[in-house]
Amino acid sequence: MIDKESLKIKVFEPVLIEKSVNFFETCPSEGLLMFPKPVANLRPNTFEYEEAPLIKSTGFREYDARWLFGADLNLMGVQALGMGLGALLRELGVAPEIVVGHDYRSYSSSIKLALVSGLMAAGVRVRDIGLALSPMAYFAQFDLDVAAVAMVTASHNDNGWTGVKMGARRPVTFGPEEMGRLKEIVLAGEFHEAEGGSYRYIENFGARYIDDLTRRPPFTRKMKVVAACGNGTAGAFAPQMLERLGCEVIPLDVAPDYTFPRYNPNPEDMDMLHAIADKVRETGACVGLGFDGDGDRCGVVDNNGDEIFADKIGVMLARDLSKVHPNASFVVDVKSTGLFATDPELVARGVVTEYWKTGHSYIKRRVSERKALAGFEKSGHFFFNEPIGRGYDDGLLTAVHVLEMLDRNPTKSMAELYAELPKTWGSPTMSPHCDDEKKYGVIDKVTARIEAMRARGEPIIGQPIRDIVTINGVRVTVADGTWGLVRASSNKPELVVVVESPVSPSRMKEMFTAIDGVLRENPEVGAYNQTI
Repeated sequence: MIDKESLKIKVFEPVLIEKSVNFFETCPSEGLLMFPKPVANLRPNTFEYEEAPLIKSTGFREYDARWLFGADLNLMGVQALGMGLGALLRELGVAPEIVVGHDYRSYSSSIKLALVSGLMAAGVRVRDIGLALSPMAYFAQFDLDVAAVAMVTASHNDNGWTGVKMGARRPVTFGPEEMGRLKEIVLAGEFHEAEGGSYRYIENFGARYIDDLTRRPPFTRKMKVVAACGNGTAGAFAPQMLERLGCEVIPLDVAPDYTFPRYNPNPEDMDMLHAIADKVRETGACVGLGFDGDGDRCGVVDNNGDEIFADKIGVMLARDLSKVHPNASFVVDVKSTGLFATDPELVARGVVTEYWKTGHSYIKRRVSERKALAGFEKSGHFFFNEPIGRGYDDGLLTAVHVLEMLDRNPTKSMAELYAELPKTWGSPTMSPHCDDEKKYGVIDKVTARIEAMRARGEPIIGQPIRDIVTINGVRVTVADGTWGLVRASSNKPELVVVVESPVSPSRMKEMFTAIDGVLRENPEVGAYNQTI
């Protein structure tokens, strides 16, 4: 337990809270936690930087938190975040107990320990599972019977980024309401001291996670699998799991290196997909699997070395799983292929698929609310619900289901299963830079511009606008089914652009040119990370 007196350090702006939540009003031994109120701007290598918490407000995003460590957040800021999270758990009526873990980056462990100190000061009992994948932390909520989770990870973001994925009700994670309230608590310095904070390290928890994933019948098909981990956290777990399942594993960029020397561990990144494709062709593997920085996403390359975007893998899995589980329903994000609605096999089987907001927290929550069998995001976040999962996103479990699909189709290769889908031409996710403070305003202007075009009967790529969906950004579809999407990224200072055509690659490129033309009317929009 942390000594409360040791926390009463020199402060710049002591925060006096006149009104507290009922928990503290009814606990006379609990009181104000004197801690400096967070500030938005501090210069590193100054005394002030060491004596006040730095937290830039834009780090509180729609469904998790992301900051540039050092520039936007310091360790005292992380302590403040832990104190605020502890206060929020009490406010939500959740038992003050939490699972924490951290990903493989040079600074993640220190950030986690700062978070732990803040949580303990707020009276929270911490269960630390150590180096972990995000889905391992979600699994720990079930396995350790703990309601709340805080996973320190920057996911696939570039080096220098950090963040926290949080939840208080398994299997879902925080959405805008909880993140908004957490932001209010932390930035206002509404911190409270509470008795009962404690720390327990759970040794070798990764073995329990792998045991759970591999507790299934062995595959009947011999499979050679490339496992690409981008030198990130998944290298500690994914190859071992695949070997336990009986696969011949070809490791690729598995050794830990938090400088990420070859590419970011991001299965939407074409550099990573191309590296996997090269290794598949070199080794004759039946499939290539790529895992992101915190292991909650999986990318797939077929036996010919062709990248299959995650939304198409979702259609393939929906076909396979709906045979095994009649009356299955699915949830997919608005970036995903139109085949979920038009694929003849899914239509003939009466499969219902709902398009929903992009974001792991949104899809996870919608899958839980709708009791869907699974949810799929174009980013590679896949959510398998009961009876084939627990409802959270897990890249390693996604790999298991991809391999089970192959095992159920022993006479077909991954390329042959992919070829059975109706042909469409889709882009990767393309992200032009746009400052966090400006990106939502840009999306509002782009949406208004496209809606005005429809109102005037103005065509796009020479065709009338058939449909506009504004549940998350704006997705515009023209008469022949070609569509384009623009939305604001929820975790980086970027926009997101995706286009697809069921007609031809040239039509797909025309839609990109049209969408980009509308974007370029806004000088706030910068260069793309990748384009077609």
